[in-house]
Amino acid sequence: MVKIKIPEKTASQLVQFIQSTFRRLEYKNALIGVSGGIDSAVSLTLTARALGTKHVYPVILPYGRLNDEGSKDAEMLITKLNIPSGNVIQKDIAPLVDPIVSLDPAMDVIRQGNIMARMRMVILFDLSKKLNALVVGTENRTEHLLGYYTRFGDAASDIEPLRHLYKAQIYELARYLNIPEKILTKPPSAGLWKGQTDEGEFGFTYKEVDGILSLYADKHLSKQAICKKGHNRQLVEKIWWWIEKGNLKDSLAIAFRRSV
Repeated sequence: MVKIKIPEKTASQLVQFIQSTFRRLEYKNALIGVSGGIDSAVSLTLTARALGTKHVYPVILPYGRLNDEGSKDAEMLITKLNIPSGNVIQKDIAPLVDPIVSLDPAMDVIRQGNIMARMRMVILFDLSKKLNALVVGTENRTEHLLGYYTRFGDAASDIEPLRHLYKAQIYELARYLNIPEKILTKPPSAGLWKGQTDEGEFGFTYKEVDGILSLYADKHLSKQAICKKGHNRQLVEKIWWWIEKGNLKDSLAIAFRRSV
């Protein structure tokens, strides 16, 4: 398992990174989409420590009643952190998403989920302009390497404090930060359709994937070399499909930036 050697040191380094970035860019306020999941919980907690609660604006963006539990968990964490209630913004994205979805009656849940993720980011960046704030991201290394994100959606941000940490490391950090147990123990989910879970989409668990991803990304081992270390070939092949998907997304992003 991929672990953090000293969680308190990692937390301190991330707080300093957030502080130095905001200071260098001359911003005081942070805006962050809070879903009730572990990644946004850790990102919000670190940002509140770095900037002070009065400079943090949590934004809850549900799609109707689809993920009520996630919204309630987000509110629970915001209360625990003593972030001023006047800083909390909540908007239902259904009136914005539904007209787009209605343009294609055959639209599947994945396409609809992408629209939801991108609409959330439209709102976040508009609010960031209004509040003169930077958008703090919530992406972790596991999801990034697997391409498990929506381009111009949940992967968009001004600052990404967690992108170098694997999911297992996020959990370690969350325990150190005293993230509520309810958030720690529920199945990770993007909440984009009923019954959706990250691991259900993958076909493997975060616990299974992090060790293999570390061998690939940190040790630069090939698929064959990883299998020779005793990892199940079928599992490695399944993970490799996601890795190649992630590499494709990265190359598309680079091509887009070069064309601008």
